[in-house]
Amino acid sequence: MESKRQQKFAKLIQKELAEVFQRECSHLFQGAYVSVSVVRVSPDLGVAKVYLSVLVGANAKELLQEIKVNTKTIRHLLAQRIKNQVRVIPELIFYLDDTAEYAARMDELFSGLDIPPADKEDSETEEEK
Repeated sequence: MESKRQQKFAKLIQKELAEVFQRECSHLFQGAYVSVSVVRVSPDLGVAKVYLSVLVGANAKELLQEIKVNTKTIRHLLAQRIKNQVRVIPELIFYLDDTAEYAARMDELFSGLDIPPADKEDSETEEEK
């Protein structure tokens, strides 16, 4: 479980990285909309795992590779924004956030299930208990 300090630091990084991706680095990613969905920070605040969602039809894996190539630049831009608020600028590790795809897949699986309706006799005996 994350401490309050880790949570505050993660929120700060999430907010500032979102600004970096939207305003300062958008030209690097072929106009794709990159959203920072979650940031997890190590207890020593030295490493930040950043989970990204890609919204505008770009190839997500290629975009992630491009982001990893430009990690040093992104970290520098982040440092310019938060240098007065923190002591250490964390190492950034980027991952694709696939929770939306996973949720859509689960919805599809659940909608495909054939669940028969409950018998009235079974439901009446359960209500009596």
